[in-house]
Amino acid sequence: MDSGQIMLFQTQGGETKIEVRLANESVWLTADQMAELFQRNKSTISRHIKNILESGELQRNSVVAENATTAADGKTYTVSYYNLDMIISVGYRVNSHRGVQFRQWATQVLKEYMIKGFALNDDLLKNAGHGNYFDELLARIRDIRSSEKVFYRKVLEIYALSIDYDPRTETTQQFFKTVQNKMHFAAHGHTAAEVIYDRANAENDFMGLTTWRGALPTKQEAEVAKNYLSEDEVDMLNRIVNLYLDFAELQAKSHVPMYMKDWIKKLDDFLTLSGKELLTHAGSISAEVAKLKADTEYEKFRERTQYQLSPVEIHFIEAFEAEQKKLRGKQ
Repeated sequence: MDSGQIMLFQTQGGETKIEVRLANESVWLTADQMAELFQRNKSTISRHIKNILESGELQRNSVVAENATTAADGKTYTVSYYNLDMIISVGYRVNSHRGVQFRQWATQVLKEYMIKGFALNDDLLKNAGHGNYFDELLARIRDIRSSEKVFYRKVLEIYALSIDYDPRTETTQQFFKTVQNKMHFAAHGHTAAEVIYDRANAENDFMGLTTWRGALPTKQEAEVAKNYLSEDEVDMLNRIVNLYLDFAELQAKSHVPMYMKDWIKKLDDFLTLSGKELLTHAGSISAEVAKLKADTEYEKFRERTQYQLSPVEIHFIEAFEAEQKKLRGKQ
């Protein structure tokens, strides 16, 4: 049967929205599909359905349709489908982050109806009745791809496209804390803190940094791990991120919704696919120890460069200043 589709998601601005594709003027979901929608197990959804029917809140013959479905084993089974009335009733009962999002949306719609006497879906009207969630998702993925942001920032932004994204959840906080280290470890076998601790050296040219903005590195630049990476290491990271973006775009084109937990798993999958060892520990150096090492080495470097620059540093600064003069002359 054509059962339609229901999507519960958050917009880029953090607003909860629901997008519905109707089939015969309703949406029909199985208990498994509702479990996916509200991110609870099937037994919890089935218990809510049972209570709703037994309490008389909804009548079975009005909200349930039986449909023959062929399973993966080739056998035919009768599966119960539940319409939009049941989906809404379950949404009001389910205890999960997704349930909270649903109730926030429903409360806003009800409030608008009580104040105005009607509630309009402006996006639906603008798009002639067709949902635009996946179109917007594709546009956002392509915007991320074309941006000049650092590689791991792009991965964080892809994660933020999750259909159930919420920056306040523990899952999100943990992902944000580990993604940078996962990417660094895939490229060179070290965490960000280990890179800083191992490579920051006042005696090396430019303190060991490979990237900075001005004539000489700043203290803030010395505290950033990516500024110590080689060209090959940066190239490896960018290639992994591009694979990740390709996958995100393919999922959006195929209308496959991705949850926060899916993106976390896919990050590990792509890092494994690259042939790199996965980071499964916190690393041998803490962020605080790495920052202290960088700051200490920077003070030594600053003191050294006040009195004596290496030939490489002198040549670079001369070239940098010459380029600055050219730019000023064009203004």
